[in-house]
Amino acid sequence: MRICTAAADERITVRLAGGLAIQYLTPEFPPRGGDRQDLDLATQSSDRRPLTRFLAEHGYVGDKNFNALYGHKQLYFQSAETGRSLDVLVDRLHMCHTVEFRDRLGRMPVTLDLSDLLLTKLQIVELNEKDAQDVLYLFSAYPVRGGDEPGTIGLDRIRRIVGNDWGWWRTVTLNLDRITALASGDGRGLVPAGGQYDAVEQLGVLSKAVETAPKSLRWKARAKVGERVRWYEIPEETPHH
Repeated sequence: MRICTAAADERITVRLAGGLAIQYLTPEFPPRGGDRQDLDLATQSSDRRPLTRFLAEHGYVGDKNFNALYGHKQLYFQSAETGRSLDVLVDRLHMCHTVEFRDRLGRMPVTLDLSDLLLTKLQIVELNEKDAQDVLYLFSAYPVRGGDEPGTIGLDRIRRIVGNDWGWWRTVTLNLDRITALASGDGRGLVPAGGQYDAVEQLGVLSKAVETAPKSLRWKARAKVGERVRWYEIPEETPHH
């Protein structure tokens, strides 16, 4: 929070991403995950240099090699004081699928836009329980609605992406089914108590919207190949020094 606020004072755009963004957006639910969560932030390429300088001034040491090689898409820093690592995504998240957020950073004051945050979770092919819980937190706290309004899980934003890319569609539908089964069965405890919305009901609304989204010619051509060919990328783990 301090980083986001102090950076904003210097006209540098930076937003919380990942699990910490979800924790910030759902303060009424018990924090999930370990006590030493790494920081995930998001920025735009035009702010990369000023942000690097800003973080150095605030006691974060950049990984020179990593940042020289991959700085166009990701920056890595470590706090000199706590040793906590800080990852900064630049313009987009590129893992199993790509979530473009550069033009959408101004939609919410502290975090990535809700729909974009949700997509960063739903793009994970090997979704773990912690990611599933993040999704259930969002669905318990915020409304799923048509359109693309900030502060909602916007169906239009998600439908557009899955309707144009069969791979995205396949991963999202698999994950929505997985999370729904988990929340209705063994993983019932992952759904936070006292949510404003019924998470499973809202997952159903999104699943239906994804199913009925208009599909492009590109989508239809790729659908013919189906799962015979891998439809997602395998994220590379790059070592830090």
